Amino acid sequence: MLPRLMVFWLLSLISLTGQADTIHESYSFAKLGEPKYAAGFTHYDYVNPAAPKGGQMTLAAIGTYDNFNRFASRGNPGAGTDTLYDSLFTTSDDEPGSYYPLIAESARYPDNFQWAEIRINPRARFQDGSPITANDVAFTFQKFMTEGVPQFRVIYKGVTIKAISRLTVRIELAKPDREMMLGLFSLPILAEKFWQHHKFNEPLGFPPLSSGPYRITSYKMGQYITYSRVKNYWAANLPVNKGRFNFDTLRYDYYLDDNVAFEAFKAGAYDLRPEGSARKWATQYHGNNFSHHYIVKAARANTVATDTRWLAMNNEKARFADRRVREALTLAFDFNWMNKALFYHAYKRTSSYFQNTEYAAQGYPDAQQLEIVAPYKGRIPDEVFSGQFQPPSSDASGYDRANLLKALALLKQAGWQLKNQRLVNDQTGKPFTIELLLRSGENIEWVLPFKHNLSRLGITLDLRQVDSSQYLRRLRKGDYDMIPSTYYASPSPGQSLQIMWDSRYIESSWNQARVKNPVVDDLIARIMQHQGDEKALVPLGRALDRVLLWNYYMIPMWYNAEDRFAYWNKFSMPSVAPAYSLGSDNWWYDVNKAAQLPAQRR
Repeated sequence: MLPRLMVFWLLSLISLTGQADTIHESYSFAKLGEPKYAAGFTHYDYVNPAAPKGGQMTLAAIGTYDNFNRFASRGNPGAGTDTLYDSLFTTSDDEPGSYYPLIAESARYPDNFQWAEIRINPRARFQDGSPITANDVAFTFQKFMTEGVPQFRVIYKGVTIKAISRLTVRIELAKPDREMMLGLFSLPILAEKFWQHHKFNEPLGFPPLSSGPYRITSYKMGQYITYSRVKNYWAANLPVNKGRFNFDTLRYDYYLDDNVAFEAFKAGAYDLRPEGSARKWATQYHGNNFSHHYIVKAARANTVATDTRWLAMNNEKARFADRRVREALTLAFDFNWMNKALFYHAYKRTSSYFQNTEYAAQGYPDAQQLEIVAPYKGRIPDEVFSGQFQPPSSDASGYDRANLLKALALLKQAGWQLKNQRLVNDQTGKPFTIELLLRSGENIEWVLPFKHNLSRLGITLDLRQVDSSQYLRRLRKGDYDMIPSTYYASPSPGQSLQIMWDSRYIESSWNQARVKNPVVDDLIARIMQHQGDEKALVPLGRALDRVLLWNYYMIPMWYNAEDRFAYWNKFSMPSVAPAYSLGSDNWWYDVNKAAQLPAQRR
């Protein structure tokens, strides 16, 4: 007879094994907590399920385009090409990190998410009417792995995706990872019958076979693209699509300069304009079309995770290797004066990589954060342990002498000296110059005051404006000294941190600061190990935020306190707006409103 203790141990082991092998089946998933919408929901809260179909919306794009393959390793893809493909599951715009069925119907999976079997909706179709099958899903993954961007292969190394029946696909991960699994759930699905004959990493000069609610029906390369609503779109009445994609036609017209585009908008050449320039918003949105309410101005306060603007320094360049240099350049950026003189106090200062979330590092580090960063002492700035990060501030007078003196002292400590009003390196004697890479046609009113402050430190800032195709090429190659960067909002620390900061993904065009830091890598790895555990993620996210901020990898610029946009008054929209997007996908053409406009603007 077995001893009582051994019997208890064996029974416990059997129980634990049974728990580990518990298989679940679900139609929806969430990174944290539970999805907002329960099984059987009919539509999102922020849509009008009875919205009429019809009409056209014309939009503007700045620059040019040369192909229709969003995933090519070179070239400049056309606006809207990211919407051509449906995914297995899709997200909603009024909650962070939840996934609902689109091509998929449901998925089976164990507690630890090491594998999943996904059942595909038998009605799912590509736009030529051919069925979407498990083979297309498996083919898509192989196409991304063999011909996609290098960082995809790094992230998903060891993952297999196989068709186990015509409408069931099995995903197996190298190790349990909920975040990684959900990332694969949202992979756009390609048509094998089309892409087996085309290089996925090369530009595509004609529209591909797609699966989304719109297809490309006319275009002139570099000038415009027209998308037409797929009238027999198989997924039009799914809960995730009901009341959405209401326009018969979406057209993108290209402009080489944003100022020209703005004048075209006021004249009625296109219908909707998100406004990124505070000066334009404050001083140029007026005239007869506004006073007659033909054009509507609207603004919505930002209360959720918010995209932020930064100025990225290429940390692979020797002149930016010293943290004191990066801090000095940050001190030379006088946001307070710019916000008063240029932006009409429309912006708030960026102060976190998790802006407007609970993961932002505020105040002094607490005990949990100190415990997390303790092993890195000596390898991270001392301020991480004892300081509260605040971007430099000035009196907004435009004569920021105190910050510039502090910046010059830091530059001298880092081996730079001011000689004949030029900052030169102690060892090489070479002057300190920076090339700021800018996209042609962008608003750059902030650049000149920054350039002026740098010149007072003896630093030459050269502006290099290039067309959008050349800009993308240089961005992908890391061929720049400094570049404006939009840091896209994430409601919680997740997989996106890897391609933005992890040294294994240094070739990612998202890692615009070109950072290689083992401490950052380690913190991100710890964050990935605790996906789904909000209690652990909060102090880990805040600790990472502190390490990134105190290293001054990028200069914090600003973010919009509100989203500003204007549109010609021929649309209606649901009474509830989504929290995480503008929501124009849910608008519809209103014939009654349009009838009140001048005939040529309807």
